[in-house]
Amino acid sequence: MDNPGKARLLAVVVPAALLGGAYIAQYGFGLPPCEMCWWQRYPHFAALGVGALAFFLKPPQVWAALAGLAIITSGLIGGFHAGVEYGWWAGITGCSTLPSGIDVMNPAAAPLIRCDVAPWTLWGISLAGYNFLISCISGAAIVALAAYRKAGAGERNG
Repeated sequence: MDNPGKARLLAVVVPAALLGGAYIAQYGFGLPPCEMCWWQRYPHFAALGVGALAFFLKPPQVWAALAGLAIITSGLIGGFHAGVEYGWWAGITGCSTLPSGIDVMNPAAAPLIRCDVAPWTLWGISLAGYNFLISCISGAAIVALAAYRKAGAGERNG
């Protein structure tokens, strides 16, 4: 498989895997997403769609690269979110504080999910931190693979 073909495949596999992990964390392990967690999912949804277009539209490397950029966007949002969780900077006020009118003593009230508290960490890295690392690295790899053609590869679209 040539590099644009690898980029096209990764442009679908990476966001599908990261979204799958997010939904497993949410429904399998009871870690509902906060507002900023949702913000990280939206670019992955876009990357899935754009990455799928790379299998049908020409030139495929352009569509794969656009999917890679969407994945990087999710990673950057995840980096901002991780910084909020680690207390490196202030988050979005409405996402990090208790809204007025919420009865925290009422167990029937909708669960309040704060953006400035990491619900889970592994080796000190939160889910948002892992999204930052995985998305930025894999997104950059997808863009690089889409842009790089081996010498003598010709004009074949992979």
